[in-house]
Amino acid sequence: MDPQTEIELQAAAFRRLQKHLMEDRTDVQNIDMMNLTGFCRNCLSRWYQEAANERGIEMSKTEAREAYYGMTMDEWKANYQTDASPAKQAEFEVAFKENVSDKG
Repeated sequence: MDPQTEIELQAAAFRRLQKHLMEDRTDVQNIDMMNLTGFCRNCLSRWYQEAANERGIEMSKTEAREAYYGMTMDEWKANYQTDASPAKQAEFEVAFKENVSDKG
């Protein structure tokens, strides 16, 4: 497979993952994803931001989240986010430390 086709397939897979998380499974909470997989929608938006910044494209965390979510975080939270139990919050603290904090 040529490199351009590989890039196009990777981009298509990313777009499908984004659609799945943003349209098909809005019921799945970020905290649950983080606790189970070590990443969530916010991580995906951060990776998008990091890729842009590495290429000299200035993008803030807020801009990256709006690009990924297709709406502001306030809109996402109002429409889809539910309260997390204390147990989930405790799990999240561990998952965040293991998967985000150490990654710089």
